[in-house]
Amino acid sequence: MFLAEGFTQALTPMNLVFALVGVFLGTAVGVLPGIGPALTVALLLPVTFKLDPGGSLIMFAGIYYGGMYGGSTTAILLNTPGEAASVVTALEGNKMARQGRGGPALATAAIGSFVAALVATIGIAFLAPVIVEIAVRFGPWDYFALMMIAFVTVSATFGSSPLKGLTSLALGLWLGLIGIDQLTGQARLTFGVPQLLDGIEVTTLAVGLFAIGEALLIASQHRTSPAQPIPVKGSVWMNRQDWSRSWKPWLRGAAIGFPIGGLPAGGAEVPTFLSYNLERKLCRDPEAFGNGAIEGVAGPEAANNASAAGTMVPLLTLGLPTSATAAVMLAGFQQYNIQPGPLLFAQHADIVWALIASLFIANVMLLFLNLPLVGLWVRLLAIPTPWLYAGIMVFAAMGTIAANPSIVELLLLVAFGAAGFLMRRYNYPIAPAVVGLILGPMADLQMRRALQISLGDPMVFLEHWSSALMLAIAAIALVAPFIFRGLSRFQADED
Repeated sequence: MFLAEGFTQALTPMNLVFALVGVFLGTAVGVLPGIGPALTVALLLPVTFKLDPGGSLIMFAGIYYGGMYGGSTTAILLNTPGEAASVVTALEGNKMARQGRGGPALATAAIGSFVAALVATIGIAFLAPVIVEIAVRFGPWDYFALMMIAFVTVSATFGSSPLKGLTSLALGLWLGLIGIDQLTGQARLTFGVPQLLDGIEVTTLAVGLFAIGEALLIASQHRTSPAQPIPVKGSVWMNRQDWSRSWKPWLRGAAIGFPIGGLPAGGAEVPTFLSYNLERKLCRDPEAFGNGAIEGVAGPEAANNASAAGTMVPLLTLGLPTSATAAVMLAGFQQYNIQPGPLLFAQHADIVWALIASLFIANVMLLFLNLPLVGLWVRLLAIPTPWLYAGIMVFAAMGTIAANPSIVELLLLVAFGAAGFLMRRYNYPIAPAVVGLILGPMADLQMRRALQISLGDPMVFLEHWSSALMLAIAAIALVAPFIFRGLSRFQADED
């Protein structure tokens, strides 16, 4: 019933326009190497703050889905993945393009993305209410423990080392403490600047770290003109053999990607590699892998898009982002004073079910948009890099000023841009800082509420089995990466 009402909302002309704009922009930015959905959503946050909340969130979700698919175009035709999750697609897809079979490679990627996202979106519709029923029973100690899992897993899985991830998280947590204390009303870390009393705007941090930082990094590298894509020869459709070799990898990829995408340590990179390895083992001709096996495109692309849908489950039901784009989308919710979590389905049921219904519609739009316009997506690769990133910086500055006309806000944008450049330069992940700023104040508030209820007894977090179990999981997730790195070094020394 709720899903039917969601379709009624999502099928309104204005929401259909938002969905179409989202999938179009998402595919376009996914095609462009280095510009992913997280950067695009971050850029649009300050521009959309006066638009309809439901329509803007539908557009953001469309960008996420479109970006996941768009990365496969450059992976196949240019051997340059537009997204990190499309790295595996390039292994077999580019080989197919060099053999003159770039069309079927793009087709199996598009159809596989549609099938997997459709299956995963059905999973969202049925699984989300179940998780909400469990989460509404959470107390302050449970929410604090859940956020500890989010902090640790995001920090441990993003970036080249857990320590760098934790450092990025610490930056976000520090920024989250700036402003007026929610319990005492006292100013914290404002240094006498009145504009900081309301805290750091998530949009300013996201735009600075993602957009400005990426543009500065590209400028510092003096990149030369990109390689020329391989032209698509012949038909873009698949023959009967291609269909018979693709449909099982599509389903297996969806089954792998959706649950992993929903995990706190999920993301799209892990399921794509798992899908590729599984298809290579199940293939009747293992030697075909490495020489343009269509299964090596179908499975990973399905896993890629299913994981994107999987991230929506913890984001909507628990308010926990499991990817960089989900973290920026969480900022989009908060921009409209909407807090994802169990109460979202009660307080804003119309918006959340319209968003879920729009995911079905976005899947159909992507299928009919991508294959006929493959020539347009390829032409986007001809945009000069200096023009592209110069436009991004101008757009970022104008959007931030439009959302909050303040010289302090502009200085913060520049400072965060410089920080984003340095973090990229020295391989510090960006996402934990954004997650720290968003969830840090909430974790602080829930921890202090739990301590108030227990009259200051910290054992309250261990007295409840649910919070104790989640804290144990967080502790294991924190220690495990360091143990594995130590064991690998020990084995390397022995060898």
